[in-house]
Amino acid sequence: MDFYDLLQNHVGIFVLVMTRISGIFLLSPFFGSQNIPMMIRAGLSFALAILLFPVLDKEMIDNVVLPATVLGYVIVAAEELFVGWLIGMVSYMIMAAINMGGKIMDMQIGFAMVNVMDPTTNQQNALVGSFLYNLAIIVLLVTNGHHMILSAVVGSFDMVPVGGVSPSSGLPQLISDLTGGIFHTGVKIALPVTFAILVTNVGLGILARTMPQMNIFVVGIPLQLTVGAFVLMMVIPFYIVFLDVIFNAVYANISTAIRFLR
Repeated sequence: MDFYDLLQNHVGIFVLVMTRISGIFLLSPFFGSQNIPMMIRAGLSFALAILLFPVLDKEMIDNVVLPATVLGYVIVAAEELFVGWLIGMVSYMIMAAINMGGKIMDMQIGFAMVNVMDPTTNQQNALVGSFLYNLAIIVLLVTNGHHMILSAVVGSFDMVPVGGVSPSSGLPQLISDLTGGIFHTGVKIALPVTFAILVTNVGLGILARTMPQMNIFVVGIPLQLTVGAFVLMMVIPFYIVFLDVIFNAVYANISTAIRFLR
């Protein structure tokens, strides 16, 4: 093999490595934020690939056989992008659950008509949901959760070599279970506020039956806001502890998802 062929082979592998890394910048928390310009995310992908490529297993790189056609190379690049995207998607699902839990709280408290613009997704989110989402991002950064996402990408090259993506039949079921977990986790997050508002509404119903002359709507709406805000303030410390638990579950789910790609 002459020098040109050696350089061409290594450049082709480097592009595949960068493609896998760039997958996490599409959807994962913090790295995939829409308020980060695309050029910066592309530059970070290139920089991480430069840092990572020299420390990859030399035997793994030497055993990579690049496709002989452009179409084959594009297919392999799409597979590598899917690996990074899958890591980002699994890590983002918990953020989707937090948003869902916040929307449920907003509907119960009375903030359903109040939306704020979330610059990380370029979408309008519920007031409480946006607050819980931003708090989760802060906890993720403080606990070095973004390092765990990068570690998952680095570790994926040991579990799934470049060009060695071979999804198993259990991957669709895993994605389906994780998607269903969004609703399960969202309900768990919203449960304290939902239960408190339910008890409040039951009390207001009893009050309306015993005192028909009272305008229950004038009393009920401010009471729901007060009870909802008070319960939310009380559960925030427990919510942060809950985030630590579900973040650990996310890291385990990422490892499981990568194993299904071998």
